[in-house]
Amino acid sequence: MSHDSTAAPDAAARKLSGRRRKEIVAVLLFSGGPIFESSIPLSVFGIDRQDAGVPRYRLLVAGGEEGPLRTTGGLELSAPYGLEAISRAGTVVVPAWRSITSPPPEDALDALRRAHEEGARIVGLCTGAFVLAAAGLLDGRPATTHWMYAPTLAKRYPSVHVDPRELFVDDGDVLTSAGTAAGIDLCLHIVRTDHGNEAAGALARRLVVPPRRSGGQERYLDRSLPEEIGADPLAEVVAWALEHLHEQFDVETLAARAYMSRRTFDRRFRSLTGSAPLQWLITQRVLQAQRLLETSDYSVDEVAGRCGFRSPVALRGHFRRQLGSSPAAYRAAYRARRPQSDRSGDMDGPGGPPVPQVPQEAAAVPLQTRRTAAASALGPAASLAAAHGKHVPELYAASRPSLPGQRSAP
Repeated sequence: MSHDSTAAPDAAARKLSGRRRKEIVAVLLFSGGPIFESSIPLSVFGIDRQDAGVPRYRLLVAGGEEGPLRTTGGLELSAPYGLEAISRAGTVVVPAWRSITSPPPEDALDALRRAHEEGARIVGLCTGAFVLAAAGLLDGRPATTHWMYAPTLAKRYPSVHVDPRELFVDDGDVLTSAGTAAGIDLCLHIVRTDHGNEAAGALARRLVVPPRRSGGQERYLDRSLPEEIGADPLAEVVAWALEHLHEQFDVETLAARAYMSRRTFDRRFRSLTGSAPLQWLITQRVLQAQRLLETSDYSVDEVAGRCGFRSPVALRGHFRRQLGSSPAAYRAAYRARRPQSDRSGDMDGPGGPPVPQVPQEAAAVPLQTRRTAAASALGPAASLAAAHGKHVPELYAASRPSLPGQRSAP
């Protein structure tokens, strides 16, 4: 559920310091940052588009450390300003951070803290959320980042309320976005907040992107566990769960296998992954159902049974909530979008050879998941749709708030 971020009392009470200007946007760059994410705020806030009805911002590009700054492809950048530029900005954007395992420079964190104390709006795009978290600016706040890094953010900064489902989160004076393209969504949201729908729409037309995207990160989310859990005792329990998705079991079963109480297991699982075990288990079953719908001719009822759902009704409900489509509609659209030559090789039906019969237990667990579980690595896997080189984005447009992709604090 989305709420107007301006209702947050802390954000409403904070006033912009007299030396800061609302129209000045500072973008903080670091060496090792990806050039695409870095270029998003530069393009949105740094180009004069007043002829198209877009109010002009003044852009200050600041280096967060000594240059030259090396970026994607070995390119070297020289930022025209240093950290002192942040002291004039009403908005400070951190477009990306080079490594989720490395601490950002303390001087840059101090500059961000001062900017926030003086009323500046602080924005983290993608892994820029890790910089904001390291500065303590996300403590007790909702935030998002790329779904692949969300468990690590939740584990490293447990006081941050990480929501990996959202394209961006507006908490008033601190805003975060998911990966890459979601940075465009958040920048458009900022323009919309500052200057209204017409200005944001005009900018979106110039950028040739939709003014507002429906849905969140659910369409891309792969809730396999992060690499950090590989050495944890829970890894064996999780590997067992992935191998037995075709069976009906619940979280109590997993807790018993871990020799823990349900409460202790829930707490331990969440601390390691940033996700509740029940939600993770449901999502793994839905992901497996997605694969079977793509690669087999099992009926929806049979798919439900082979993925451990107690009934086809349960499968349909969870599938629609997570992917915004019924299982039957998903299968129809998936097959319609695949070339006939691709479809004939992996499905029974007219015009194509039958697929070899696979034992139920093997069919119920993706090959990559079985390999991962056997190796106890449990690293992030490519999404099932991506594994086939296809996406069906239209099917994921689930019911969303009035500003799709946005979540704001109550």
